[in-house]
Amino acid sequence: MNEIPLGFLFTALAVLIVLSAFFSSSETALMALNRYRLRHLAKQGHRGALRATRLLDTPDRLIGLILLGNNFINILASSIATVIGLRLFGDSGIAIATGAMTFLLLIFGEVAPKTAAAVYPERFAFPASFVYTLLIRPLRPVVWLINWMANGLLSLFGLHPKDRGSNALTRAELHTVVRESGQRLPDLDQTMLLSVLELGQANVEDIMIPRAEIVGIDITQDWDDILDQLIHAQYSRLPVFEGSVEHTVGIINVRRLIGPLIDQSLTLSRLKRRLAEPYYTPEGTPLTTQLLNFQRQQRRSALVVDEYGDIQGLVTLEDILEEIVGEFTTSPESDHEGITLQDDGRYIVRGNLPIREINRELKIDLPTHEVSTLNGLVIEQLESLPTVGATVELPEAHIEVRTVRKRAVDTALITTFPAEEAEV
Repeated sequence: MNEIPLGFLFTALAVLIVLSAFFSSSETALMALNRYRLRHLAKQGHRGALRATRLLDTPDRLIGLILLGNNFINILASSIATVIGLRLFGDSGIAIATGAMTFLLLIFGEVAPKTAAAVYPERFAFPASFVYTLLIRPLRPVVWLINWMANGLLSLFGLHPKDRGSNALTRAELHTVVRESGQRLPDLDQTMLLSVLELGQANVEDIMIPRAEIVGIDITQDWDDILDQLIHAQYSRLPVFEGSVEHTVGIINVRRLIGPLIDQSLTLSRLKRRLAEPYYTPEGTPLTTQLLNFQRQQRRSALVVDEYGDIQGLVTLEDILEEIVGEFTTSPESDHEGITLQDDGRYIVRGNLPIREINRELKIDLPTHEVSTLNGLVIEQLESLPTVGATVELPEAHIEVRTVRKRAVDTALITTFPAEEAEV
């Protein structure tokens, strides 16, 4: 190489450092690509995404190609630098060339390009995928040989690269992804997605209307009282029972009675003929399962029963949907009438309100694993029936019983603590 001009050697060295930066940056960029976004772009026909997807389908082959090119370039660059050092500085040029190439390759061939590629992976990966698609065919035999030898070495240690685990996200991981994508998603979309993911963590018992609060038609009443109740019904579907909800005979769709009510042709026998068979569900049914059951059974409400078959409450399709999208305005208790904000920042809350709803509205995390209502939580914490003035201290809230009705909490005063204070 003594006959080669130094200017040519310096030019070749600069080109090789640029190529080293290309291989280093493209490796980082391709491995840093968001696989879900990549699949989305590929489905839309993005050429760079399609090429990158095909390359990443065989990661061992891609990595072999990148390392082959990168190491070849770096070794060749070091050799040329050594020649330049010997011609300029004699025997000491070897040490000078080693130090200079270490600095140049580290800064310009590794750290800087890899950092840029990690920040903007698509800008580097998509153009690089075009180059690798061209290179991978002629170099396939060499890459195959390298991978065969490497995989053989790994197999000696019980490692098999082809046995790759699934890339599917777990529910918890997906929950984290949605939470961390808050800046890219509208608040409403993020809230709905999180609610859908959390739906399986709650049972129908957590959101049902308690038995004592079920609004229904008792057909043992006077007919005039029944008509008045139907005319002023606040719900579209009502359970119909004889004496008590335990003896439910069917479910009536009030909307289908509008005509007979208007022309005053409705009779008790006609009402009974329009009843749908009551639909029952266990109190421990997860909300996701119940939502599918409503769809399969083509029902919109179900009576909730315990392990003994006794009716404990009523759950509707609307109740489940409200867990996802929030309260509907058609409910007579809309706008969270069960929660009233006081001037001092405390809240007056109805005792029969579901804890999940309280948590959602007050942005706190009261325990829900054993009880479903505020009254149940207070009784569980007190280990006795509530009395006026009784208090419950929890990490995120202070609860004081305000009024009691029929041995249950009617209203309570809740003081919430800031997150920082709750952690102390």
